[in-house]
Amino acid sequence: MPQVIPPVPDRTDEFFWNGVARHRLLVQQCASCGLLRLPPVPMCGSCHATEWNEHEVSGTGTIYTWILSHHPSEPDASPRIVVLVQLAEGPRIVSNLVDVEPAEVRNEMAVTVCFREIDGVMLPLFQPAEDRR
Repeated sequence: MPQVIPPVPDRTDEFFWNGVARHRLLVQQCASCGLLRLPPVPMCGSCHATEWNEHEVSGTGTIYTWILSHHPSEPDASPRIVVLVQLAEGPRIVSNLVDVEPAEVRNEMAVTVCFREIDGVMLPLFQPAEDRR
């Protein structure tokens, strides 16, 4: 895997990265309408409120879509499985899928979050769920 570039949290997403450091997957929840959203944004896309709370999600979901990514400037680097995960609670998150061969990956595959430190950076990754729908 190519080197991980550490995130530079700001006031909008600092809670997310603090949660990752504690092995918790957190999303924003609009304080007005309750909409869950990820990635974090300053204003609710539904009601336009700017107040929000952090909300812990289960980390379970299904693969909405995926690609096998080959690094453009490091041709010998192992390809990564990049997934768009539809979380059980509604929001979607882009991450990498681990602990599975590319030939086994399919849309709607059940996955669960796992936290791994790579190049000194804690990341939320996903792995196949035990039930492997």
